[in-house]
Amino acid sequence: MSQRTRRSLALLTSGVLALPLLAGCGGGDDEGGPVAAGQDIAATARDKVADGGVLRWAVDSLPDTLNTFQADADATTNRIAGAVLPQLFTLDGRGRPVANPDYLEKAEVVEREPKQVVLYKLNQQAVWSDGREIGAADFVAQWRALSGKDSAYWTARNAGYDRIEKIERGKTDLEVKVTFAKPYTDWRSLFSPLYPKQVTGTPDAFNEGARGTLKVTAGPFNLGAIDKKTGTAALTRSARWWGRPAKLDTLVLTAVPRAQRPAALAAGKVDLAEIDRAGADRIALAARDAERSPGSGKSPAHGPGASMTPAEATLSWATAYGADEGKAATERENRAQNADAAKNYADEQSALGTFTVRKSLEPAYTQLALNGSAGPLADERVRRAVARALDRKELAEIVLKPLGLPAKPVGSHVALAGQRAYADNSEALGGKDIHAAEALLADAGWRRGGKLTEPAGAKAGSENAEDGQDDSKTPSGPGTGNDGLYIVGETDGRGGDSLDRGLPAFRSAIKADAEASAQGDQGDQGAGNGPLAQGGRRLSPVPAAAPLADEQRAALLAQAEALGADAPDPAAPAAPAAPADAADSADDAKSGPARDGAAPEPGRSGSSPSPAPAPVKQTRNSGNMLAKDGKALSLRFVLPAGPGSEALRTVGERIAQMLQKVGVHTELTKVADESFFKDHIASGQYDLALYSWPATAYPATDARPIFAKPEPAADGSLLVEQNYTRVGTDHIDQLFDQALGELDEEASRELMRKADARIWAAAGSIPLYQRPELVAAKPNLANAGAFGLGTPRFQDIGWKKAQAAKEKQEKKK
Repeated sequence: MSQRTRRSLALLTSGVLALPLLAGCGGGDDEGGPVAAGQDIAATARDKVADGGVLRWAVDSLPDTLNTFQADADATTNRIAGAVLPQLFTLDGRGRPVANPDYLEKAEVVEREPKQVVLYKLNQQAVWSDGREIGAADFVAQWRALSGKDSAYWTARNAGYDRIEKIERGKTDLEVKVTFAKPYTDWRSLFSPLYPKQVTGTPDAFNEGARGTLKVTAGPFNLGAIDKKTGTAALTRSARWWGRPAKLDTLVLTAVPRAQRPAALAAGKVDLAEIDRAGADRIALAARDAERSPGSGKSPAHGPGASMTPAEATLSWATAYGADEGKAATERENRAQNADAAKNYADEQSALGTFTVRKSLEPAYTQLALNGSAGPLADERVRRAVARALDRKELAEIVLKPLGLPAKPVGSHVALAGQRAYADNSEALGGKDIHAAEALLADAGWRRGGKLTEPAGAKAGSENAEDGQDDSKTPSGPGTGNDGLYIVGETDGRGGDSLDRGLPAFRSAIKADAEASAQGDQGDQGAGNGPLAQGGRRLSPVPAAAPLADEQRAALLAQAEALGADAPDPAAPAAPAAPADAADSADDAKSGPARDGAAPEPGRSGSSPSPAPAPVKQTRNSGNMLAKDGKALSLRFVLPAGPGSEALRTVGERIAQMLQKVGVHTELTKVADESFFKDHIASGQYDLALYSWPATAYPATDARPIFAKPEPAADGSLLVEQNYTRVGTDHIDQLFDQALGELDEEASRELMRKADARIWAAAGSIPLYQRPELVAAKPNLANAGAFGLGTPRFQDIGWKKAQAAKEKQEKKK
């Protein structure tokens, strides 16, 4: 596995309250500008938070491992690590690394020449749960495990650790001195989390010892029981903790799939849960209903059966009590089921009215990826034209405006607004300009009304896919090719976070990005890290997908027919003119066997035993669409088909409409969530796609594999790392390398901004919007919710004291 493997989205979204900066990061406070949306966590002073209590916090799944450095670590792995292990640096509300005073008195670069030396001065009270002091031995063991020099350690990433030359004790046991063989600007990313030497000291302990348990910890919580049957992992207040004690007695992480979270919240199974757009809508409706008719007990005017018209209700009653006993029995059963569903929904709505939705923006952005490895998009001019045809502001508004969140397009590939490396470099490519897009396409040789020379009946479009293909119903599971999924930004479908892992998540976009991206890209995610999810009945209508591919194909066929361009098929009898759809179907039937190499249907050619003739080359006109060298400019646009991706598909449909205006045809291909990333994005079987990447406080390390220039492998394949667009340049790689070794932090960030401008200019990735973060919480829960760019401070989370909660309510009035 590459040494530059990106850390998980989960790591970046397991957030925390801001902490004082003990070791400066350089640059001014205004560098990077304000965050697009701040944290929404009901921040409350500790003295107004009650001591004790239990918080049940929803997660996507229980972890397969508790070792964050292993490949199958996920969002829950990182959340547990954040509560029970040392985090030397955390992220503040602006996504900037700050030294954690619970573990560090100071951490700084003390020498630059001849080699970089970092000195850590540890908090003298910092001890492991077995009573041993945290010290140099733990740093040494973790470095050796992650350096990449010993293949017996099964590590998923070792970026930064591979640049260390030695680690030694300082002047006292509280000092750890780290000397680097190569300068490393992102040194703050190391040793968070820090594992005890019992875990990292030997390959066996590293590989297996921390998968199901952590016997030694050093955080405000200890790891309690992990119960696979109930899907819970309990964290209990640590008696050995030297810092401010945790407010909660117990923090119970409870595995709940995202689609089931509204029901779990209503049933009292969880108190805090990241939710999708549909869940947020239900809570908003519950609050509205409670205000309008408090305590009325009336069924809500929405939910199961609410859309039934009086006429439909009368027909249902008549059928249920009609003369046809078979139909009557079936209808009565359906009516009973509908009544139960309506009652359950009403009960859930009543309970959901006791929750509030906390909103922010995730540390992840959704992008339009353009596969530059082959086809029209291998031409930079075409990629730039696609980008110039987009209205990124409008696309951001589609997702974020209905949620009341700021809808400013993301201007950087390497940071988000508020982080010091952030700068809007989109002008390196340019904003929406239809005329500029058309000029670029013309310069690349694409013309409207161009001749299309193809076999009769062939469909204009991607060579890799049938027009209008929808394999969203592709079976999944062992033997189907869909038995595993790692969704960028979603967390990663496991997680949906995913962006949280996905790269976890990238679990599920991306996390990424499946369920994890349930937030508005939420595709990450997810992974897997994360498109916005809308489960069940749609409460907030989203424009339905327009069958653009079918409409355009039908138009081309109709136009060709009108011009008399279609030559007769010698293997078939003449047929009268037919509507566009019928003509299309007939055309497919005629050309299919010849194209696929199959024999003609029996009787299709009369009794003649002769083989089907070769397809006839026919000339058609591309009309308002673009063509070149006899082929139409058609791009396969791959989108996930799952219930958590409605907003992503809506954005995709709008992009298709924008591209149609400049003559670019798009084939919208909806694929099963289980195959979206693995079988399409990672394998390069797409032209256009939407998925998410997490932001990072350490872009020189984390963003490089995403934008590194692909390199040929010994076997002839292409090593793309995580650059799934296959677009990169030597100059971009050089800027990343220079930034990684530059110890002047402002100079390093300036190099990153230059790299970002080059990435924009290459037009392989077009950032669109920061993903929404929606979290359902009990109103009296303090210091938890939508953490935005920050990481949680677990010891401060708790339940507000009664008086504090009362004062809060009075202020609202």
